[in-house]
Amino acid sequence: MKNPAPRTMLLTGCASGIGRHLASVLAARGHRLLLTDIDEVGLKALVAAHNWSPEQVQIARLDVRDSQSWQAMIELAVQSFGRLDVLINIAGYLKPGYIHEIGPEQIDRHMDTNAKGVMYGTQAAAALMVRQKQGHIINIASLAGVAPIGGIGLYSASKFAVRGFSLAAAQELRPHGVYVTVVCPDAVQTPMLDLQLDYKEAALTFSGAKALTVQDIERLIIEKVLPKKPLEVVYPWSRGGLAKLASFFPGLSHFLAPALTKIGLSRQARGRGKGRTED
Repeated sequence: MKNPAPRTMLLTGCASGIGRHLASVLAARGHRLLLTDIDEVGLKALVAAHNWSPEQVQIARLDVRDSQSWQAMIELAVQSFGRLDVLINIAGYLKPGYIHEIGPEQIDRHMDTNAKGVMYGTQAAAALMVRQKQGHIINIASLAGVAPIGGIGLYSASKFAVRGFSLAAAQELRPHGVYVTVVCPDAVQTPMLDLQLDYKEAALTFSGAKALTVQDIERLIIEKVLPKKPLEVVYPWSRGGLAKLASFFPGLSHFLAPALTKIGLSRQARGRGKGRTED
């Protein structure tokens, strides 16, 4: 596949998981990148592992929950590269727990990081992109934002918010030449997934036949999302179709959940016996 002309991109959540992998892939394709994360040590380790020039790749600490920091990141992207073509919101937070057992601080952290972080970033980038009359905002949600998932209800709610907000923002921004894509993948083999192995509450996360890999997300972003700018992508379609059905008919969850939970618990137990994802 021929590489497109280099673009300037800002990515969040680059110290590990999907963000770390996408940063490496996009840099190898010649794009100019501003890589951000709240974990400065992880960012510096990423840069140390590659021979990137500062003219191509810049890093900066970003707490996505801070709206003022978002504005500073947009200004840094323009200062470093002259413009911003693509924003990819990847950073996220998840801690399993039943709603009657969790504290209010978990509600705040899920919504502040996953939902408000995406909203702040989209708003800040959109203001610039509308002036440019061009841009693409990619927000990573989840299949848990298509169908409600018990045991990770706060994460599910925050990703529902990401999906709803992204679809609405797309309506507003398209007339200005700015595209918004919301990507809703199934579970991906990352440290976030490893964390859930130790929580029975997260059993439904493991009810699929096999977790996606960061390479699966790479292909999705490179081959479909960036060139075609779709409004929404659910992936894979087999599980995405089931999630859509559960969204249309919420009562189905009460019938499906017991069997899927049993499958998930079994796969969790097997997963705990394997090695954990390194980054």
